[in-house]
Amino acid sequence: MNKSNTQKYQFVCTLTFGDIYGQIIVWLITITISLASALALMGAKRPVYALVTVGLVVLLSLPFLLFAFVTTLFNHIEVTAISPGTKTEPIPGNISQQQPVQASS
Repeated sequence: MNKSNTQKYQFVCTLTFGDIYGQIIVWLITITISLASALALMGAKRPVYALVTVGLVVLLSLPFLLFAFVTTLFNHIEVTAISPGTKTEPIPGNISQQQPVQASS
């Protein structure tokens, strides 16, 4: 392989809290409803059903929450090719993003 044919790439994550805010709200509503149903079942003759209900809701909702977070994260990763004459320097205050800077000759 010829070394002059290598290409450099830049990975930038553009994910912000606003991108996942709705997902967090929906999950909190789900947990609140499950806790409310557990409290309603707590007065029944078998309070074990209340614990099973909360456990089942949390257990079944976590994979969907994880899938939503991971797909949102993957949708906000940008890969761009960097030209050979460009070097990257980190942006102050943000470790994860790098901005291409033209090299001076």
